[in-house]
Amino acid sequence: MKNWIQQEYENIQSSPLKRNLIKIDKNTTETTINGKKKVLAASNNYLGLATDIRVIQKAKEAIEQYGTGSGGSRLTTGNLPIHGKLEHELAQFKGEDACLLFSSGFLANMGVISSLSDHETIIFSDALNHASIIDACRLSKAKIVIYKHNDMEDLKTKLTQYQTHKKKIIVTDGVFSMDGDLAPLDKLSFLKKKYDALLIVDDAHATGVIGEKGRGSANYFHVDVDVTVGTLSKALGSEGGFVCANKKTIEFLVQKARPFIFQTALAPASVAAALMGLHIIQTEPERQKRLLELGMFIRKSLTKMGYHVPDGITPIIPIIIGDAKEAVDFQQKLDENDIFIPAIRPPTVPDNTSRLRCTLMATHTDEHIDTIIYAFKRLNPPSKGSGNFHF
Repeated sequence: MKNWIQQEYENIQSSPLKRNLIKIDKNTTETTINGKKKVLAASNNYLGLATDIRVIQKAKEAIEQYGTGSGGSRLTTGNLPIHGKLEHELAQFKGEDACLLFSSGFLANMGVISSLSDHETIIFSDALNHASIIDACRLSKAKIVIYKHNDMEDLKTKLTQYQTHKKKIIVTDGVFSMDGDLAPLDKLSFLKKKYDALLIVDDAHATGVIGEKGRGSANYFHVDVDVTVGTLSKALGSEGGFVCANKKTIEFLVQKARPFIFQTALAPASVAAALMGLHIIQTEPERQKRLLELGMFIRKSLTKMGYHVPDGITPIIPIIIGDAKEAVDFQQKLDENDIFIPAIRPPTVPDNTSRLRCTLMATHTDEHIDTIIYAFKRLNPPSKGSGNFHF
């Protein structure tokens, strides 16, 4: 090992920010983590569809019909009928003209932002956007202007500075992955029209969660956006990413988006699973309703106990601790009580905002919720940096 790698390795090993892989049995409300049974309150499998028997069955049927892999990129030998079917269904679901599948939501952001921007483009990006958006912006040739999180006055000021610039893009998460709050798309839509900018929204944590029958953040705010990026790997219970937009934009991406052109097409099983997941989302709205109700109940309960929980409506519930080590200690105490809620630390979140990130599933039972609430009730909310936990 090179000396500089060795030094970096040693620094990481002694840091409270060191990360470790955990071994999880499966993404269900009760699972086995590192060999011990726990209530899982940390999954993006929001509607429980990743383990729904109907979704699994459709994946099996697709393997039997098409095989385990697609065999090539969509532009060579990998373009199967099932890919087009899912794209059509997703476009209709999102109220757009067309859709394009990618191998992941991360790659979808890469493909969209790198294709639609060049050295003459200015990208206005929310300070708390997902890493895939941040990396895509950095890899683009565009000038990047960061505006304060959900601060429309700051964005307006910065848009005004470049008012005469021809190519402008505003990019934001629809639901922010670490805080669970929503981007104010009504105001963003107004600003993008006023300043003639393109609006790109990453709806990874909004699809299936908010809006009528889970149609996402634009539907929730009753506005139109130019490009919607999404993922199949959260509420839809599968794997992969997608982009919805008008037909010309999608055709442009087919010609220009390198993560699409040079990727192997999504495996048929993933596509079939997503199709069934999408069907369930639209025909069983009670799943979404329960998910949101559970989220509100947990938020209100923890806030009443004295925990620092920001306001919100989504099933992403951050319990702000502050200090990274204290957040890890808190996670360990919950772990001892057979609950898994991970500590999220820098650089994933800003310094001094380390937190427990609780995410719920529609399949959590009332007993699971009671178990979570009871554990937090027994654990006194820590004062900042105190390190004091009392059961």
